Amino acid sequence: MAPLDFVHVFEPPTDQNAPILLLLHGTGGNEQDLLSLAEILAPDAGVLSPRGKVLERGMPRFFRRLAEGVFDVEDLKFRTGELADFVLAAATHYGFDVGRLVAVGFSNGANIAASMLLLRPDALTAGILIRAMVPLVPDPLPSLPRTRVLVSNGTLDPIVSADESERLAKLFRETGADVTLVWQPAGHELTQGDVSAAREWLSRVKI
Repeated sequence: MAPLDFVHVFEPPTDQNAPILLLLHGTGGNEQDLLSLAEILAPDAGVLSPRGKVLERGMPRFFRRLAEGVFDVEDLKFRTGELADFVLAAATHYGFDVGRLVAVGFSNGANIAASMLLLRPDALTAGILIRAMVPLVPDPLPSLPRTRVLVSNGTLDPIVSADESERLAKLFRETGADVTLVWQPAGHELTQGDVSAAREWLSRVKI
């Protein structure tokens, strides 16, 4: 079993029927960044919030990139496996059902969440992806009929284009996943619209 080798926060759920939110911060964030968001999305939920191990000019990330929007795919694959193994180890250590896990990722965190959904469905089958890009395209594509995904992207985002957002939604639909794509009149930032969409989606998705 992998060690709990990410700096992280864990908070158990106050309702055993509530999900466990896997909080994945953006570049320069840390394990504290999305805790207040989790409280708004699902107050009874548990929280598992790791800090990315990769440093870019001193800023934590979950995987390396070569340039803005250009990912180091080999590092992404390695870091995806590393994070998935941590999640499984945490589920054993803290005693929660990994099937109740929902990723809530922003930007870089959303990208590694998307990669986990595609490559490691043993560790993650549901995700809220805010300002996400296509992380990679597995060949062959996996079959993910149990996977549920919300993509919430901005129409004014200078980093993630509308075409990229549509491509991400199409990729997940081709795997058989249940995909919801919503748009915010915003750039590359977390907005109240994202929060409202995520909360509504969480309330109706069966976890």
